[in-house]
Amino acid sequence: MAVTGLPELAFNLSFRYDLWAERRMELEINVVRGDPVTSRVDAVIISIFEDMQRTESLMRVDSALGGAISILINDGEIKGKMKDITLVHTMGKIEPKKVVIAGLGKRDQLNVDKLREVIAEACRMLRKTGCTKIAIVAHDTDILDPEQEAQAIAEGCILGLYQFRRHITKDPEYGEVQELLIIEHDGSNVASLERGCRRGKIIAEAANMARDMANEPANKMTPSDMARIAKDIADNNGLEITILDRDRMRELGMGGLLGVSQGSAEPPKFIVLNYKGDGNKNIGLIGKGLTFDSGGISIKPSENMGEMKGDMSGGAAVIAAMDAIAKLKPAINVTAIIPATENLPSGTALKPGDVIKAMNGKTIEVVNTDAEGRLILADALSYANTLGISRVIDVATLTGACMVALGTICTGVFGNNQDFIDTVLKASAESGEKFWQMPMFEEYKEQNKSDVADIKNSGGRYGGAITAAQFLAEFVGDTPWVHLDIAGTMRIDKDQGYYVKGATGVPVRTLVELVCAIAQ
Repeated sequence: MAVTGLPELAFNLSFRYDLWAERRMELEINVVRGDPVTSRVDAVIISIFEDMQRTESLMRVDSALGGAISILINDGEIKGKMKDITLVHTMGKIEPKKVVIAGLGKRDQLNVDKLREVIAEACRMLRKTGCTKIAIVAHDTDILDPEQEAQAIAEGCILGLYQFRRHITKDPEYGEVQELLIIEHDGSNVASLERGCRRGKIIAEAANMARDMANEPANKMTPSDMARIAKDIADNNGLEITILDRDRMRELGMGGLLGVSQGSAEPPKFIVLNYKGDGNKNIGLIGKGLTFDSGGISIKPSENMGEMKGDMSGGAAVIAAMDAIAKLKPAINVTAIIPATENLPSGTALKPGDVIKAMNGKTIEVVNTDAEGRLILADALSYANTLGISRVIDVATLTGACMVALGTICTGVFGNNQDFIDTVLKASAESGEKFWQMPMFEEYKEQNKSDVADIKNSGGRYGGAITAAQFLAEFVGDTPWVHLDIAGTMRIDKDQGYYVKGATGVPVRTLVELVCAIAQ
């Protein structure tokens, strides 16, 4: 394991982000053979479709409750519509104190992502009623594969119950759910359910790790802190790690990262993680690690500038995905690269009109210091090219223009290889994270032409997400490459399904799904 530049990690001694010591209490999830009527839990979740067809478990519980559920169905209180949640108190008639009837909508429209959403909503509601131990009846229908179903249940519960309270001293209003039981009728699918459960737990916890990192204020999540977390993950999973300091960056000619970082007192870090899966295939994951982006000399408006602590969400997603990948052990080699820095104005900061040189030798006219993410990614992509990686995907909160184009619903997808783009889109569909492919016509390159350098770092207002992607393409070479612009999807303003207000953890689950799919 090669680690260089670690002495600079002592710069931020006022806060030590010990990821493993400070992790919240982990939710325990177990698959058991049992009966919802006799399970000793605070609540049991049973699903129903709009067609009101009663499952075996629902009929058993309904009978034990003297037909209470049938009465609610007949009165129209339970409709089975998607995410309709009805709470029934059992009054001591069965072991669970409460029963939740969760609507799954139309039978022919059910998929694993909708199941994730329903479980998340039901678990959050039950937490508010004081439940600490919850059961859900698995494989009550034959629509979903047991392994996929268990993965969706685990992900929905863990993602939906996420909270970020690290800096709140007041006790929470509600206690935490501590255990989830997935009840299997006859034990025939226990092995499949356990596999799905384990996979879902690993992936969801990785997404929550990325959420934690992106939700941290910038004084608690510096480039040095990102490097420390990456080292914790490497040490705990047996990964190789290299952390380059300023001196090594100068030797390699990383003018983009050095240029952006020169306005900050925080030292930049160039983090490289390697997972060796003993496979003949490989992939590179690159994440933008801007731990705070003021815009530099081209300073942003003060309103909502605090949200720029999340400009490192791409880097957080890549680091967290590596934790899950290391635990799932796919047969593929994965290299993660995270250039990390702050972008601040000062007497030494990069200025509009400056010319810098990226690692691959291209010169860049900096016409806007707030278009800094592409500068540090230029060096990361150039570095990846020196490693001979066969395909590369980068993740970045790159442009407000992508939010204008796609809002906060979809991540923008750009690339130079349609087969690879299609593989990424398929992985996003499997994970439930919404992606949309954007055009990459050659004509957009005209907007990036400079009069004084090889290229300028902003093509102007129109087509801004596309011209930013075209800028990155200059540093990719012939390597199959996909760029994900997560500016609109990195955070959410209110609880919705399995997303909780704040950082979303997008696209951790897609990255893990992608790596595993390529490995297979």
